[in-house]
Amino acid sequence: MEQSSVNKVLLAAPRGFCAGVARAVKAVEDTLEIFGEPVYVKHEIVHNKHVVESLAAQGAITIETLAEAPDGATVVFSAHGSPPEHYAEAKRRHMRIIDATCPLVTKVHLEVGRFLKDGYSIVYIGHRGHIEGFGVLREAPDRQIPIIETLADVEKLDIGDPEKLVYLTQTTLSLDDTAGIIAALQKKYPQIVAPPLSDICFATTNRQEAV
Repeated sequence: MEQSSVNKVLLAAPRGFCAGVARAVKAVEDTLEIFGEPVYVKHEIVHNKHVVESLAAQGAITIETLAEAPDGATVVFSAHGSPPEHYAEAKRRHMRIIDATCPLVTKVHLEVGRFLKDGYSIVYIGHRGHIEGFGVLREAPDRQIPIIETLADVEKLDIGDPEKLVYLTQTTLSLDDTAGIIAALQKKYPQIVAPPLSDICFATTNRQEAV
């Protein structure tokens, strides 16, 4: 009699949604319960087909632009963050805004304004075209904040006043993702200021290390 082979499944720990995403999903669920359907969700609330379809069945409608929602609609802004002009448009159109932006992302938005007010130049470590970075950089529409995605981007940097320079990072990047770029920035600009450690999303790092 042949013995059947047993495959062992290892589950990484920690796993599952980070606190920011779990908070955003609950915000949609609570909004549906309180205000009823339809609830418009600006950008996919989480990259999980099952969750998105479950919320859609309850009356959540995912949109990419506010133009897809009627005036006066209830709109949940996703955890990824949104540019200031989207909030202004929603207010102008008398929409009910439920802000589910991750608190860590909100901190980075606020730091753009704080560092610019203090006379710093900013470089942003992140992926071009990522929704989180788009919202962050729109906090300074009149300034050209360079996006640093590769070591080649660091080499091409030309900062007018390197004595007042700070780097900010996309929260979904782990420490390992950014270590090489940060080292290159610090070598080229020894005076560069690092963001507070509290800005780092340790959920990303912890989950990558678990795998």
